Amino acid sequence: MTMLVTFRSSAAPDIVMLRDLAQYLLGLVGKGLDVRGVIAVDELPGAIARLEQAIRDDVARQSAHEHSTPTVRVELSPHAGGLAQRAWPLLDMMRAAREQGRHVMWGM
Repeated sequence: MTMLVTFRSSAAPDIVMLRDLAQYLLGLVGKGLDVRGVIAVDELPGAIARLEQAIRDDVARQSAHEHSTPTVRVELSPHAGGLAQRAWPLLDMMRAAREQGRHVMWGM
């Protein structure tokens, strides 16, 4: 059974994503996936910075890999498709929540 996680904030539209991706992204920002959780307003700047750094690191790894083996592309990440693409909705929500002084909450 596929589990879905819904992220909510009064600063942005809801985001629904698969449990595995939500768990991975929450781990990057220093949170664990529980049935419910919150990234508090005062935690948002650090969480945003950590997610942005993880995206920069992922882009650098992809770029280095593509330049070292131009004829063969191997996905090294369990979250193929690029972290930036997969993390963007949550990152956008966190930025909006920070600007408006709102929490980001999630639940399964």
